[in-house]
Amino acid sequence: MAPPMAGLRRQSGPDLGEAEKRPSPGRLFAQDFRRVEDEQEESAARERVRSLNHVPVFLVGVHLVCAAAVLAALGDPLNPPAALAALLGALIALDFGIWAWLLKRPLSRLAPHVAIRGAALYSLVAYALWCGAAFVAGPLATGDRNLFDLAVAGAVLALPFAFLSFPGLVAIGCAGVAAKFLFLSHDMAGAAAAALLGLLLVGLSLKGAADRILQIQRRIVIDWHGQRASRFIEEFEQAGRGWFWETTARGNLSYVSEQLAADLKTPAADLIGMPFADLIGLDDRRGTESSERTLGFHLSTRLPFTDINVRANTAAEIWWSLSGTPSFDEYGRFLGFRGIGSDLTQQRRSEEEINRLAKYDSLTSLPNRMLMRRTLDETLQSKDGASGGCALFLIDLDRFKNVNDTLGHPIGDALLKQVAQRLTNVIGKEGQVGRLGGDEFEAVLPGQHDEGGLSALAGRLIQQVSMPYMIEGHNISIGASVGIATAPPEGCCADALIRNADLALYSAKAAGRGTFCFFAPEMHSEAQDRQILETDLRKAIARGELQLQYQPVVNAQTEELSGFEALVRWHHPTRGVISPSLFVPLAEEAGLILSIGEWVLRTACLEAAKWPEHIRVAVNLSPIQFVEPSLPATIVSAIANAEIAPRQLELEITEGVFLVESDATDDMFAKLKSIGVRLALDDFGTGYSSLGYLKKAPFDKIKIDQSFVRGAAKDGSRNAAIIRAIVTLAESLGMDTTAEGAETHDELTMIRELGCSHIQGYIFGRPMNPDDAGALAEQNKAITADGFQFNRPPRQGILKVASLQFNGMSMPVRVRNISTGGALLECDRMLPAEAKVQLDLPGCGNLGGEVRWSEAKRVGIQFEDEFDLRRLAPGKAKSFGAKLPPQTYTNLRYAEGAVDKKALSGADLRYNTGG
Repeated sequence: MAPPMAGLRRQSGPDLGEAEKRPSPGRLFAQDFRRVEDEQEESAARERVRSLNHVPVFLVGVHLVCAAAVLAALGDPLNPPAALAALLGALIALDFGIWAWLLKRPLSRLAPHVAIRGAALYSLVAYALWCGAAFVAGPLATGDRNLFDLAVAGAVLALPFAFLSFPGLVAIGCAGVAAKFLFLSHDMAGAAAAALLGLLLVGLSLKGAADRILQIQRRIVIDWHGQRASRFIEEFEQAGRGWFWETTARGNLSYVSEQLAADLKTPAADLIGMPFADLIGLDDRRGTESSERTLGFHLSTRLPFTDINVRANTAAEIWWSLSGTPSFDEYGRFLGFRGIGSDLTQQRRSEEEINRLAKYDSLTSLPNRMLMRRTLDETLQSKDGASGGCALFLIDLDRFKNVNDTLGHPIGDALLKQVAQRLTNVIGKEGQVGRLGGDEFEAVLPGQHDEGGLSALAGRLIQQVSMPYMIEGHNISIGASVGIATAPPEGCCADALIRNADLALYSAKAAGRGTFCFFAPEMHSEAQDRQILETDLRKAIARGELQLQYQPVVNAQTEELSGFEALVRWHHPTRGVISPSLFVPLAEEAGLILSIGEWVLRTACLEAAKWPEHIRVAVNLSPIQFVEPSLPATIVSAIANAEIAPRQLELEITEGVFLVESDATDDMFAKLKSIGVRLALDDFGTGYSSLGYLKKAPFDKIKIDQSFVRGAAKDGSRNAAIIRAIVTLAESLGMDTTAEGAETHDELTMIRELGCSHIQGYIFGRPMNPDDAGALAEQNKAITADGFQFNRPPRQGILKVASLQFNGMSMPVRVRNISTGGALLECDRMLPAEAKVQLDLPGCGNLGGEVRWSEAKRVGIQFEDEFDLRRLAPGKAKSFGAKLPPQTYTNLRYAEGAVDKKALSGADLRYNTGG
């Protein structure tokens, strides 16, 4: 079996070491006749064979001369013997035939061993013909015998001389000469001389062939390496990886690549002779000038250099990386520089883009978190920042997650771009706006510390961000909350400033969102307490700390019970009852609102199953629940598990779900309505949307917010007109109305007169536990209204010593409670009703008033002018843009009636307390 590589020619490049090896005599004799497998040997053999191109002409000439001499030696050259003429004619014809054939088919097209074998065969045939001619003509040579012998000897010797470069052919020729003298001439001396001459010729041929082979092989190796280097250079340049350059000792270009010429838009021939330094341009950017000086230093000192970056002397921005090595001759004379260059333009652009992306947000092109931190650090450390202070805004978009969830991230990205533009327009030259990530932005305001100016700026920012957006046909409304922290003129730590602004931002969001808040020191403890509260909330459901209470909803005309609203309560084991205004925002931020909402829904349905079928239960849905795709399935499951009719469940939805108008909103309404549940629009008139959604949203009821009900019975209040308009609108659309927050009889009378169909408020009952609600539902009778005749301002309990002026007398009193309209005093004497008095309250000045009643050392007075309760706490910092007190978590024990429904978060999740 043949070896796997048998018959395969070696393709590896020639080795100079192998080329220097002198071939042995035996190899020289044999290698011309065998097939060459080595590429290097074949190239050398072809080079030697090309030296035979002149041999056919030479042999034709020699054979013609020798043939003429033989004929002349016969004495009668015109009448040679027929055999002689035939032999000589055949020889001459063979010579001309070979010559003509080689003119059409050069020896270079033949394999070397085929050409040599053919030459050997020709030599044997030529020897045979000459020997035959000498044998025929020898006895007839009666003329000049010496001429005959010389002609035959010359013809026979011409063959080894013609093939002198090929030892094997020379050996064949010399053997033929010796055979002629020995066998034809029978001349032993001539044969010996011919043999000695042949040995000398063979030796000379061996020496010449060996030298020629070494010379050819060495040149082949050098040419091959040169060609390979040229190919590498050509491929390197064509691939655009770089280009080559060379200068003279004077620094003028002596060689340039075409790529370099293309970069300079100048023919390569025109660049030859140009000073190399003229190709290098100047750039004012930092670091470039030093690179140019470095290159000039190396060129002038004739030192090698590597990867020096320079800018080309062109109009377009082109950057090169240059490397060069000085060149010297064998005598140490400087010849110039040779080197390589590569185009760095695209690389520098990529580096600049990477650097930009590392500092700027790819979506909005605003500075990112890293660059904003650097800006803040530099501002705090700069002289300007140290002398003029610094302010930091942390901005969080309200309801942005709803946009992503309902309309998708592409719409959300487009919205962020528009928000970024608005923020940039508002801040302007006053500072730097950046995006921290998601829907969080930041603004650094150097030299800003005036609270009034910062408040005005934050107000304009919130107003601009809250204006509607139109994106791909969607009308989108969002809001913004801003936390503000200021660094004093003496400076502060950037980390502390960021932490302060973050705490202020949380307080702004806890205050209802859509507002701004300045940092206050007490926020640190509030944040810690909030973290503890969030941890407790995660365990509240499992511990059974969350409970539902139910507030009655009655028919406005008959005062019969029509249903209950389920209101969630958290009974903390150590803090007591915690207001929904505190734990609902925590649930939203902690991602617990879906699980809490589902628990409320299922628990309320199970409780409703115990009531008569005509008594409904109302459950509040947050916008977060509303966009959850699994909501319809959850509702169906809750109804099925409780085995109640779908009409017994009423879902209360706030206007917050319409802030993003999309097909998904309409689809969710359709799915909920198909279940058979009732839908109520909660807190109507307090949201951010328009009335347009009433045209397509299938609501069964509109709930009038308590902010319109309370105080509506007062003279001069416009609330009654608003309620009348809402009732008229609901009746036109075939919807019921429920007035929330009714507490007094005058409010009850007004609500009935305005035509509201249902009433919910303390006047018909506070939120109650499930047992009391079940008992009330089983009574199936009208509920008696129980409340004050009219509404009075809320009172604040205090214990403060004051002075009361009456009829020119001053008497000490103790203030037990106070409101905007009056105060309850403890006094040692009785005062007549309607008596005019002056209350000197420390820190608040004199308050004029009138005695309304007096009994058992207690006196009730009514102020002449409305009293601002904030005057009781002078100097207290105002933190909120909405002038709300900072949110606290340190005192979380609330009386049942102190829980305020309107203090809920801006996400409009109304797990409220009613009332």
